[in-house]
Amino acid sequence: MASGFFALLDDIATLMDDVAVMSKVAGKKTAGILGDDLAVNAEKASGFMSSRELPVLWAITKGSLLNKIIILPVAFVLSAFVPTAITVILILGGLYLAYEGAEKIYEFIFPHVHKSEKPSLEELSEEEILSREKEKIKSAILTDFILSVEIVIIALGTVAEEELTMQIIVVSIIALIATIGVYGIVALIVRMDEFGAKLIALNEEDNSFSDKIGRLLVNALPWVIKSLGVIGTIALLLVSGGIFSHNIHFFHDFLESLPSMLVEFLLGLVIGFLVLLFVMGGKKAWKSIKA
Repeated sequence: MASGFFALLDDIATLMDDVAVMSKVAGKKTAGILGDDLAVNAEKASGFMSSRELPVLWAITKGSLLNKIIILPVAFVLSAFVPTAITVILILGGLYLAYEGAEKIYEFIFPHVHKSEKPSLEELSEEEILSREKEKIKSAILTDFILSVEIVIIALGTVAEEELTMQIIVVSIIALIATIGVYGIVALIVRMDEFGAKLIALNEEDNSFSDKIGRLLVNALPWVIKSLGVIGTIALLLVSGGIFSHNIHFFHDFLESLPSMLVEFLLGLVIGFLVLLFVMGGKKAWKSIKA
């Protein structure tokens, strides 16, 4: 009886060691996409009123957790029975991410005329502000869903030869880290100014060390937010380009002489603008039909 119990404990310890090793490997494989995920989601989670930043971020985090709950079992089933479906889903997600990145670039180069006519947050009613928040939250959760699919599939690929139990544990750990880790860092970024203000008010001394750090954080936040918009756009194109490069052999073989990051960026950029042109043409055609 006792020997059986200790044997069980030994099996559990061995399993946990294997899980730790495989999780480390999967973490390395997904590190790049997690970095892109952070940049994209930090940019998506910014631009709200100070008092609404954390509630909005919490809403996005809950949506991200729900995404993982939906994606994980579906990924395990598809990987086991219909592996080609995984590739199709990834490419469709890549098209959306490339389109979103290209749209951001297009709007920067050719800003919409009505943008300057938009009222500021102070001029909007509480209902209008909440409505805009919901739109941005939905957009952030949708983008998170596509990035989560990529993270889960990459992590799953590192343990594809392992038993199902090992796959479930390792990929679930990576998925949890992708949510808690990413959105925890995002929360720190969007609250930089609040933390800086508290450091400034920490003591009554003028120009103390805490004052200098506090002012640095407060002054740096606008630049961080602006840079996140640029980094997030580049990340969208890199992630989408990586999906196309890794899953469509023609692109991978045709451009293998170029550096992989350049290939991924160019693929995301070109395909993104092709999708953007297709969507814009479709919208014009729909408007002409309705007219």
